Amino acid sequence: MNIRNASLPMRQLAIAAALAGTLAAQAADMKSARFYEDALSRYEKQDYPGAVVQLKNALKLDKTQLSVHVLLGKALLASGDSVGAQVAFEEALRLGVNRAEVVLPLSTALVNQGKPQVVLTDTRFAPAGLPTELRAAMSVVRANAAADTGDPRAALQMLDEARALAPRDAAPWLAEVTVRLRMGQPAEAQAAADKALALAPGLAQVHYLRGTIAHARGQGQAALDAYGRALAIQPAHLETLVSRAGLLLDLKRDAEAQRDIAQLRQVAPLDPRGGYLQALLAEKAGRGAEVRAALRDVTGLLDPVPMEYLRYRPQLLMLGGLAHYGLNEREKALPYLEAVQRSQPGSGAAKLVAQIQISQNNLDKAIESLEGYLRRNPADTQATLLLASAQIAQGRHTRAAATAEQALRTQDSAPMRGLLGLSLAVGGRVPDALDALEASFKADPKQLATGTALAQIRLQAGDTRRATQVLQTLLQHHPKQAGLLNLLGSAKARGGDAAGARQAFEQALVVDPAFVSPQVQLARLDADAGKFDAAQQRLQQALAKDDKALEPTLAMAQLAERRGRLDDARRWYEKADDIAGPNVIDPALELVEFLLRQGQPEAAREAGKRLSNRAPEAVPVLIALARISLANDDEAGARTGLNRASTLADHDVGALARIAVLQLQANHPQGAQHTLTKALTERPNSLPLQALMVDAEIRLGELAAAEKRARTIATQNPKLAVGPSLLGDVATARGQRAAAIDAYRTAHRLQPGTDTLLRLLRATAPQDPQGAQKLAEQWLASHPRDAVVRRVLADGYARLGQWPAARDAYQALLKLTPEDAEAWNNLAHVQLRQKDGAALASAERALALKPGVPHIVGTAGWAAFHAGQTDKALQRLREARLRDPGNPTTRFYLATVLARSGRSAEAREELQAALRSQNFAEAQDAQALLQTLK
Repeated sequence: MNIRNASLPMRQLAIAAALAGTLAAQAADMKSARFYEDALSRYEKQDYPGAVVQLKNALKLDKTQLSVHVLLGKALLASGDSVGAQVAFEEALRLGVNRAEVVLPLSTALVNQGKPQVVLTDTRFAPAGLPTELRAAMSVVRANAAADTGDPRAALQMLDEARALAPRDAAPWLAEVTVRLRMGQPAEAQAAADKALALAPGLAQVHYLRGTIAHARGQGQAALDAYGRALAIQPAHLETLVSRAGLLLDLKRDAEAQRDIAQLRQVAPLDPRGGYLQALLAEKAGRGAEVRAALRDVTGLLDPVPMEYLRYRPQLLMLGGLAHYGLNEREKALPYLEAVQRSQPGSGAAKLVAQIQISQNNLDKAIESLEGYLRRNPADTQATLLLASAQIAQGRHTRAAATAEQALRTQDSAPMRGLLGLSLAVGGRVPDALDALEASFKADPKQLATGTALAQIRLQAGDTRRATQVLQTLLQHHPKQAGLLNLLGSAKARGGDAAGARQAFEQALVVDPAFVSPQVQLARLDADAGKFDAAQQRLQQALAKDDKALEPTLAMAQLAERRGRLDDARRWYEKADDIAGPNVIDPALELVEFLLRQGQPEAAREAGKRLSNRAPEAVPVLIALARISLANDDEAGARTGLNRASTLADHDVGALARIAVLQLQANHPQGAQHTLTKALTERPNSLPLQALMVDAEIRLGELAAAEKRARTIATQNPKLAVGPSLLGDVATARGQRAAAIDAYRTAHRLQPGTDTLLRLLRATAPQDPQGAQKLAEQWLASHPRDAVVRRVLADGYARLGQWPAARDAYQALLKLTPEDAEAWNNLAHVQLRQKDGAALASAERALALKPGVPHIVGTAGWAAFHAGQTDKALQRLREARLRDPGNPTTRFYLATVLARSGRSAEAREELQAALRSQNFAEAQDAQALLQTLK
């Protein structure tokens, strides 16, 4: 083969291949160019998503096209993707584009991301070296960035530089308007707006800003005229649509506002301000579901945006905070509002921040927020009201009253008088408080806060009639307030008007069908009427809409407990705790209380450990842990926890009172005295606190001090039973039984009631048990539904061995309280004494109601033994003995069954252990049985 002859076709092939590559490249270039041209056309038509798609197609063919990267950055910026725009512009810069081509839109992308400081510090954005017109524009951008970062003086200097470069440009004057308004200089802002108007009378932004100034000055019609001129020039001007809609809402011109809001949401569906304005409009019309939906739109738009992007956008931050606040999502609202507060310390966001901090019991922070705000806005009545409210919540009621009184000296106002009344009420000065609240409410019966407080105080005092009157007056002015209707229902329910309560709750649901609380209250009414299935169905319907709703979940737990379905109840309480999350402790506290009610102190201890891990220093948690310790016979542990709680409770009088009561139960009168001294410093005229102090002094043996305090109480309250009752307690402590009986009799004559009767019965029974019985019988003849006295009478019959009377009394008690496990247990004991075969059924009923309580388990075992069920008896009595080995009666029962079963050695051990506690009813029988086993 001639190799030289073969080279010609090879060269021809190489040339063909090169030509083909060139043609392919040209085809790719042509295709890329078509992509670019189509993208440019789409961009000019504001089809930004379509432009982005075509530009990305072009980049797949050639990643080095500067024009494509620049246009892609502009399209992404226009479509709201500032991060993508920044990437595209910086890639263009890397590839060699002149910075003048991208510096302006790149700075906008960075500012949109909340990075104005980069525009001020990055040398790429320095105006030097740019064309004159662009230098002026960049000076304006940098001035806005300086204003955003809190340096208005530097901003004004930059705007002066911009005007020197472009004296006929209106942009620097427009930017100055915003800076001056931020500085609180409306006159200077007006002057700048006038300059802008002279330079650019046909620019919509000029008229918008003039309208903003008029709006800020309270010149509503002038603002509307200016906004109208702006929209006549540019009908889709977003800022004007937002501002005019807000002003129209303030002016109660809702139909016109609705038109602007509709246009705004059509022009800019991703602007959260449209959703918030729609929520305001729906709220005014009482359309609760629409309000929530609109607020969800707002949070759905803002929450995905990193907080850094919003850092210098106080309006959007405020929207996010308000939307979450309106949805009762306080924890989510707080970061938004705190960011506004940091950037604008004198803004109203501080008040919302304080409200959230108060709801979180972060009272020191709330007071700090409000005091800082009031230094800048000393005449803000609402903030002063909040400050006094925080002081009340902190337990500083005297300081709260002083805050309100000082504000009233500056300006008399019905709301402030209402808050003064509230601070006096929680400070123990209830008569003065009622006077202040009544006067405030009479002066302005539209006040929600004052009227609600007045109604609640009336309800707490049991005055449902006048509470109902207040709420009905409020509803005349606020007929669409579902919360008021719900409270009215509660007042009627407490007053025994179940039909009226049901009607009020149903009206609340008509106003707001999604309001959960009235549904729960209706379920409770159903349960009170014995319609447990209907109550459960109603709660299930509420949970079907939101299976994470806390209130109906807790109501399901309470309903299950009421029906005796204790396993279900526990599951619901635990579910409520799970739903609430780690920062909400109320459901966990409810679970602990449930376990204590069921006589399960060990389970309560375990629940308490989990609760303590979550909030070890929370006063309610420490109180719950002390109750758990007491239930587990750990008085020392209870005392330690209560001492810590007393320290942390600070000025919270309600908590201090609860702590003192438990300290007395823990046989720690010294601690109770210290705690009560703190409480009385805050509320020296509190009758309950003074009465508790008498109890503490009696236990400490300070009988002279106790008598002096008791006599002062009796003198200051001559128509109340509390004084003679306390004097009776002092006489009892001195062993002066006759004097004690006389004092208790006086107390009962002044205020005939269960408490005064019980004191009299306890004093009378040791010397005259028959007389005590007669007193109880006479009382029940006129008060047949008094379950407490009926129980005392039944227990008295049983102690005296009057078994038929005891059986009748317990059965009458159980008609009133059919879910009373202790009554069933005691009835079983009486029936066993009477050799009544029904004893086992009674004991089983008690056990079903409280399955883990040791003495109830023991009674069920003893009843099973007497019913001939020895194996079941042994099983239950062993369980009871393991649960409570210190109960001698249980050990005697177990020994008896063991002896009958031929297990003499084991029976002897149980009897010997029981007889170490000689003071028990069956001690003589136990000794006799032991003698037979030797």
